[in-house]
Amino acid sequence: MSKSSNTVYFPNLNGVRFIAAFSVLIHHIEQVKEVFKIPHFYDYHLIKSMGKLGVDLFFVLSGFLITYLLLHEKGRFGAINTRDFYIRRILRIWPLYFLIVILAFFVFPHIPFFVAPNNEISFMAHNFYERLSLFLIVLPNIGFILYGSPYLSAQTWSIGVEEQFYYLWPWIIQHLSWKRLLITLTVFSLGTFGVFYIYYYWVGNTFYANNVPEIIRFFFSQFRILTLVTGGGCAMLVYYRKEKILNVLFRKDVQIVVYGLLLFCLATGVHINHVNLEFYGLFFAYFILNVSSNPRSIVNLEYGWISYLGKISYGLYIYQTAFIVLSVHLIQWAFGKDLPHLTFNLILYPLATFLTVGVSSLSYHYFEKPFLKLKERFSSHSTT
Repeated sequence: MSKSSNTVYFPNLNGVRFIAAFSVLIHHIEQVKEVFKIPHFYDYHLIKSMGKLGVDLFFVLSGFLITYLLLHEKGRFGAINTRDFYIRRILRIWPLYFLIVILAFFVFPHIPFFVAPNNEISFMAHNFYERLSLFLIVLPNIGFILYGSPYLSAQTWSIGVEEQFYYLWPWIIQHLSWKRLLITLTVFSLGTFGVFYIYYYWVGNTFYANNVPEIIRFFFSQFRILTLVTGGGCAMLVYYRKEKILNVLFRKDVQIVVYGLLLFCLATGVHINHVNLEFYGLFFAYFILNVSSNPRSIVNLEYGWISYLGKISYGLYIYQTAFIVLSVHLIQWAFGKDLPHLTFNLILYPLATFLTVGVSSLSYHYFEKPFLKLKERFSSHSTT
């Protein structure tokens, strides 16, 4: 990691984004095959977990990077410009988010090659405006819980979680006191409760009528605040230069043991009830801490193609389900529905990957970049 007065750069983080995005891609390919009732590996424990674990890796990375940048800004200027912080986040997240929401609600359902055989059109006809309103106020995770999500924008639930983390975190980092933490969490909790109350009791027609405990359970199962905070804790170790702790965590033998244990847990399907994602989040935080800040890291992800795919990973995550569905339709249209399983996979994986990467690349250069350039007007530091 290098740091100057106005630049923060961490190596390997695009590589981490690449791993996360392609873990979710593999998960979604097998999930889409299940939806199409095609022979699949979705029930295999690692495949079924890859999506959640990939998102978890994104969350830890987001917590790490956002926390470090906030601490850096506070250290340099004495305070965090929350207005500029939120504008930067809006310019990064909202354009692509609203694009996929518009496509999923208004365009994809009317193009047969983008419709999966899971009753999407019939589903969309019910609670359309209730669902849409929550997506338009950037609460897709709550919309997902109360009314479900269009299949091709279901992944945006995690965008809602990240946005809600951003609502909280700058105010907590600004003062780093128990009093401010309590005030921030109280305001956030009341606001969240208010949204649920309005839609559950006033708007109605929710999936979980007369089952408030299930709504609460579902919300907190998605709201991975501890995972995000774990990444933030690692950022604090780096920013405040906790050398005694870092010297131990950065040791080569410790890296080998931790990574070996992680691979063992993934391969054998170790699952810890209620805190499984937080458990793996600790491994991911250790991984991000080392690859970003340890000059003796045994893992190096600084390769040109990996870095590039990591750079466009937001698009990879947002577009992938749509173009996996399109790929399945194209294969069945061109070759019929009776292809041998191996042949089908040998076509599907490259085609879905090619289409997703191609569209994400075009999106990054011609749609997202103009908004990213606007971020510079609201940056008190530059980031890489």
